[in-house]
Amino acid sequence: MDNMLEVYLYETNTLLEQLDELLINAEKIQDFTTNDVNEIFRIMHTIKGSSAMMEFSTLMEIAHHIEDLFFYIRENGLDSMTPSHKNDLFNLMFQSTDALRTEVEKIENDEPLSSNIDNVITDINSFLEKISSSGGASAPSVQTAAESETVAAPAGSDSSIPESVSSSKAPFLVKITFEQGCGMEHLRAFMVITALKDSDLQFEFYPDDVETNSNASEFIIENGFYIGFFSHDDLEHALHIIKDQNSIETYEVVENDNSSELVKKDAPEHTEQKQGQTEAETVVQKAAASTASSAHTAPVKQSLISVNLSKLDSLVALVGEIVITESMVTSSPDLQNLKLDNFLKSARQLRKLTDDLQDIAMSLRMVPVSGTFQKMNRIVRDMKKKLNKDVRLTIIGENTEVDKTIVDSIGDPIMHIVRNSMDHGIEPTVEERIAAGKEPQAEIILSAAHTGSEVIISISDDGRGMDTDAILSKAERNGLLTKPAGEYTKKEILSLLMLPGFSTNESVTEFSGRGVGMDVVKKNVEAVGGTITITSEFGKGSCTTLKIPLTMAIVDGMEISVGKSMFTIPIANIRQSFKAQKEDIILDASGNEIIKCMDDFYPIVRIHQLYNIETEITNIEDGILIWVEASDKSYCLFVDELLGEQQVVVKPLPAFLSSFNIKDSGISGCTILGDGNISIILDILNLYGVSHHQY
Repeated sequence: MDNMLEVYLYETNTLLEQLDELLINAEKIQDFTTNDVNEIFRIMHTIKGSSAMMEFSTLMEIAHHIEDLFFYIRENGLDSMTPSHKNDLFNLMFQSTDALRTEVEKIENDEPLSSNIDNVITDINSFLEKISSSGGASAPSVQTAAESETVAAPAGSDSSIPESVSSSKAPFLVKITFEQGCGMEHLRAFMVITALKDSDLQFEFYPDDVETNSNASEFIIENGFYIGFFSHDDLEHALHIIKDQNSIETYEVVENDNSSELVKKDAPEHTEQKQGQTEAETVVQKAAASTASSAHTAPVKQSLISVNLSKLDSLVALVGEIVITESMVTSSPDLQNLKLDNFLKSARQLRKLTDDLQDIAMSLRMVPVSGTFQKMNRIVRDMKKKLNKDVRLTIIGENTEVDKTIVDSIGDPIMHIVRNSMDHGIEPTVEERIAAGKEPQAEIILSAAHTGSEVIISISDDGRGMDTDAILSKAERNGLLTKPAGEYTKKEILSLLMLPGFSTNESVTEFSGRGVGMDVVKKNVEAVGGTITITSEFGKGSCTTLKIPLTMAIVDGMEISVGKSMFTIPIANIRQSFKAQKEDIILDASGNEIIKCMDDFYPIVRIHQLYNIETEITNIEDGILIWVEASDKSYCLFVDELLGEQQVVVKPLPAFLSSFNIKDSGISGCTILGDGNISIILDILNLYGVSHHQY
């Protein structure tokens, strides 16, 4: 049952995301295409069926009524709707989608579903009634979607034929009774008619004006809806269609004895008509059958499967253990000083296969960021309406792939940044933008791109930017400054926005001003090994950049030693390693060591001093300097020795160490080396902050 529920939630969430994207794109052009209508109908049909199977009645009911609505639209054509109707339909669909998503979230959180959805159903039915009645005689009426299971009427049910029906020439009559209280019976009857017409059957129906006369519902409620057939074959075919229609409570076959004489005269005529039609269409049908036959000879195979994320986690963990074991075998002390050419050749081949296996395992977890990016369309759309701002969202690089765990973690940070841009990044009025020499329509750009082992995600806008003086003043009033205000650079001032409790809004709004936001964003991004930076130019706009690692499971690292301790530095953070002489070292005004590299000066961090490690190597000439870089921080690490490059598996630190805030000490995790020893993985970004604070 749990597996079925997981599949249901995955498929339903996927369908709702597709629906949101479809609605957003349709709203941009203020119209639906025929494909849009068919796709929405399909999505609702699928959600209805799967929800019914899982016994989620609330979801089934909402999807069922939306399906009915789009069945009507599909059958009557988009031209039957006015621009006003279409605008109302967009709002209705977004509301309905939100209602569906709310119910799905309740299922995910193991909460009871809503007991009352009458408001949602009423809104859908009211809109359906509105568009069906406004079209008059030219707009055929509402039809419902096809799927509810029906049963034949029980024996002994009332089969009396109204006088208006008994005059029918058809010898076979089917009496249909709709579910009590379903509403709009004349429209539901028309749905049945449409389905039968699609099958090219010869029939009559009573009342014969259901598509144009809403008063026909009273007749149907009192007497039932009748359909007459002229042959037993048509009747049999029709019964299979009728039983699959929605909202039908019972149906029964009634023989029309009063028409026996008329049938003898008129039935051949009907037969001839049907035969004539058949002959005219024989060639087409044969061609279609031939095409279908040839298509069956080359079936299309399914090339995609869904895999539970826990299985991929297990696979990645297993690959990690293989990497460790491979290193243990090739680095075994028992093999030192032995000339084993064949073994070394096999070891190199094993390393290559291990690398390939790792790449494949990692790629299985990689998913495009498009799913997260597309959700932002809905955020922008809703806020546009509430804030009355004209904004377009431009998405670039949505096919960029990142680890599934990381994608799930960055959704909320990106959403918060987009909301910030919409709320107080974009100017409140068009007049203000025009006065500033900008286009009336504002733009938010959401982009993603690969750079080596990182993914760069940026959220930029062409709004009014950030006033650094106002930020600094607000931070000073709140007592958040750690040094005189005049010593802060522009970059440092903008970084104040990510301090806990800081907000530039003077008043609390629906979207911001509570001081809970960018600090949480920063923590979430750093939790997955990423960094966040803010740039802004007052009057022109702002840009927030996230640098996210592709994966955190296995990394290429440089092993170093300090005293008897071993550390690992991610290769991605290393720019250069070199020897230095004492005369190359310069002391700044505070007495801290700096060195010149590439025509610039960088501070030196001595690992042994930072972590109080005993070592005999304390002179610059005896050790190694490693020039490292992370985000906007660049400096040199002084270590004893380079042990070599190695692929390492990142292991989290034990849970009991979390109370010591290890990450803020410049440590991101640990790894097991080939000889079984533990190596600490350094967090280059936080390490600089620790050393800077200590010195």
